[in-house]
Amino acid sequence: MTSNTVQDSIIVLEDLKKHFKVLNRSEGLAGAFRDLFSRNFRTVKAVDGVSLSIRPGEIVGFLGPNGAGKSTTIKMMTGVLEPTSGSLLVNGKIPTKQRQEYVRNIGVVFGQRTQLWWELPVIESFKLMKEIFRIPQAEYEANLALFDKLVNLSALYGQQVRNLSLGQRMLCDIAASFLHNPAIIFLDEPTIGLDVAIKAQIRTIIRTLNRERGTTILLTTHDIGDVEALCQRIILIDHGKTIYDGAIGQFTKMFGSWRTVKLLAQEGKKDELDAALSTIGERFAGTRPETLEGEVGWSAVAVDQDQTPATDVLAWALSSLPVQDVKLEEIRTETVIAQVYAGALK
Repeated sequence: MTSNTVQDSIIVLEDLKKHFKVLNRSEGLAGAFRDLFSRNFRTVKAVDGVSLSIRPGEIVGFLGPNGAGKSTTIKMMTGVLEPTSGSLLVNGKIPTKQRQEYVRNIGVVFGQRTQLWWELPVIESFKLMKEIFRIPQAEYEANLALFDKLVNLSALYGQQVRNLSLGQRMLCDIAASFLHNPAIIFLDEPTIGLDVAIKAQIRTIIRTLNRERGTTILLTTHDIGDVEALCQRIILIDHGKTIYDGAIGQFTKMFGSWRTVKLLAQEGKKDELDAALSTIGERFAGTRPETLEGEVGWSAVAVDQDQTPATDVLAWALSSLPVQDVKLEEIRTETVIAQVYAGALK
């Protein structure tokens, strides 16, 4: 990273590391007792030498599979965690050492954890945040008017936060993160579990405020649709290390046509379904079976639609295989990572 790049950047990470000491636990009651006095630890390298720089006004997709180190990196950038080693400078400040001054000029949304007051109406949470961040009245009213213009947010102002749907709450949380016009917004999985309509509204807020306010946005997501709709650049990490940092154009060219076809086996027919899918590449060009974790009964196939339409795979599966349900989704991040390791983005 050149000094000129660092000088022009609002976020700079140099060889950033975060290691945790984790106890190697023993089994059983006797083992649990021994663990009280054990010194048998192992080191988990959650982040292991990430370097990057982000210029003011960029929207950057920060991608990787579960356990890659994305959230840990975000927590270090927001001052929640202190790095084990390396250097970290955000908006000219070291987050953990200048925390009180630093947090006044950032916004954060961590997945499904709300920053709003659970029992209060939405507008009362906004009023409290106005006082906390000392937002001038004119600026506060202008931002509320903009949110209302973009996604009709005022319709939710009178509702208690606890009565909102997940999608409505995420809309309000993201609006709250922009309320004090911060220079930088960190969005950690903001669209997880949301339907298409709410995702579109969230993307509208992010895109518009980035364009009109020049807000720098770092977005972690497993939704490739979010990346394609919002990001100018992507950074991929895996096992705590950066494996790709480049423009969205090359990423879209390589992966924009890929989809994941998920198939739910009929009862007792999972092995039969997997056996048929194991040779799907011989039947359809640009397809291969995928491994799913935590989705009992489901199998998956990655499909490159430049070579084979996903609808062809779905039609064949429904007519020829023991399938009771199907899903068509964006490409899984794990597939992207596998392709990168195979040299697809080099």
